[in-house]
Amino acid sequence: MIRIAIAEDIPRLAETLKDKILLSPDFEVKLMAPNGMYLIQELTKNHGVDVIIMDIQMPLLDGIEATRQVTARWPHIKVIMSTVFDDEQNLFNAIMAGACGYLLKAEEPKKIHRSIYEAIEGGLPMSAGIAKKAIGLMRSAPLPEAKDKETFGLTERETGVLEQLAAGLSYEQVADNLCISHGTVRKHVENIYRKLGVNNRTGALDKAQKNSLL
Repeated sequence: MIRIAIAEDIPRLAETLKDKILLSPDFEVKLMAPNGMYLIQELTKNHGVDVIIMDIQMPLLDGIEATRQVTARWPHIKVIMSTVFDDEQNLFNAIMAGACGYLLKAEEPKKIHRSIYEAIEGGLPMSAGIAKKAIGLMRSAPLPEAKDKETFGLTERETGVLEQLAAGLSYEQVADNLCISHGTVRKHVENIYRKLGVNNRTGALDKAQKNSLL
């Protein structure tokens, strides 16, 4: 059973999200928080949740700051932003605060369920449109000063796959974007993990960021 907390200040939206989540027997909603401050207070008493679905704009303590506090104090908890805002500044702030996913509130239940599973497994679930914005942010970021760095022997194609995984794309989306098969994507990912000396997506992205590969 995956334990979920919902942080949403509009009761109607909170109940709608709860109903969508509970359509799967694998999920249990343990906490409903009307703002970030209440969420932090309740987690301080009992932080036995696995995933938080977090609104951005909330009174007393907004979702970005609440996410920053949650990921600092309880790193085992995965935070997925759920919002009507898909602008680049909110996306950037959420990722920098430690969010592992970013979904629009209009997503269908199956997408929400799939995103929760992906977050638990170390992935970066995002709505399709938001994933494109994330890639755009990465491409528009200023290039670092040229310097010698360890590339770990990654090929250009493997680096491209890694960039798309960092943007939250699924294997299927990466395959479509690169016009290759799902199996080929998996093979590239296996090679990336082996070369970086890691065994999951989170480890690969963390090492890639620390070594300026992304």
